[in-house]
Amino acid sequence: MDTYSIIWKNFRRSKRSIYSLYIFLILFIVSLFAEIISNDKPIIMSINDKIYYPYVIEYTEVDFGGVFETTPDYKGHYISKLLNNDNNWAIFPINPHSYNSINFNNTSPNPAPPSMDNILGTDDRGRDVFARLLYGFRISVIFALALTAIGILIGLFFGAIQGYFAGRVDLYLQRFVEIWGSMPELYILIIFASIFEPSILLLIVLLSLFGWISLSDYVRAEFLKGRNMDYVNAARTLGLTDWQIIIKHILPNSLISVVTFLPFRISGAILILTSLDFLGLGVPSTTPSLGELLSQGKDNISAWWLSLTTFVVLVTTLILLIFIGEGIRESISGKSS
Repeated sequence: MDTYSIIWKNFRRSKRSIYSLYIFLILFIVSLFAEIISNDKPIIMSINDKIYYPYVIEYTEVDFGGVFETTPDYKGHYISKLLNNDNNWAIFPINPHSYNSINFNNTSPNPAPPSMDNILGTDDRGRDVFARLLYGFRISVIFALALTAIGILIGLFFGAIQGYFAGRVDLYLQRFVEIWGSMPELYILIIFASIFEPSILLLIVLLSLFGWISLSDYVRAEFLKGRNMDYVNAARTLGLTDWQIIIKHILPNSLISVVTFLPFRISGAILILTSLDFLGLGVPSTTPSLGELLSQGKDNISAWWLSLTTFVVLVTTLILLIFIGEGIRESISGKSS
């Protein structure tokens, strides 16, 4: 049985950790189908005995006998009037609101409290909070996974080169890492946010420039320890190249430390995105975001549903990731219970 099989076996013994992993995966998979769960477009509809698929195909009002060549409001007066006919019907998602659709039928001022139409209320612009939480959770997790993956790849690259070749290579690269790590990351984000239009891609690029530094130190230490091991010397004797030794022999044994930090890096990335969105330095306001909802909750203290629901989603996600990380750490140390 290899090392990773033993780690997985130990991990499964921790019920708290394995249940946290299952719950997190279920929540993330559900969020991937957000358009089917929460959308203001029907999944399928029938008008005058003709079947339409608005969820998949873009239609104009002309397609339904109207006069405007624009995307119809499927909850507006014209479509609603058509659907009132006996032979016409439509199947909407469970929550018939998208993350950017505004509920014009709401009689309460925005932000409106939870109701039968908006189960978690609306934000200060009349947008459905449940939809923005669902889409915002998905964006946060995907952002965190992408940022973590890029950080791991860069950290492995620099750490492996420093640790394996050591000497002058390690000395020069270590000075570079120290200088690069001392740069004011927040100020750089503010500068770029004022120059370029905020976007998920821009945040991933900027944060990836600094997110690999701490990981590279651990990888460097593992490679410094492993470069003089007997199995590495045997591989050199057999004529393997340096990169073959790095990739096939030392790297697999060094990945254990990377796996240990993986859930904590994901939770850290989610917190970073939430914090930047809260400060107005993250994604555009039209993009669903947990941080933007928290900011709205701060500005609308009486709208308790904004802060409370976002707080529950954020804390639950972080707790699940922490439990997963603790389970992995205990599994590697062999202390899982």
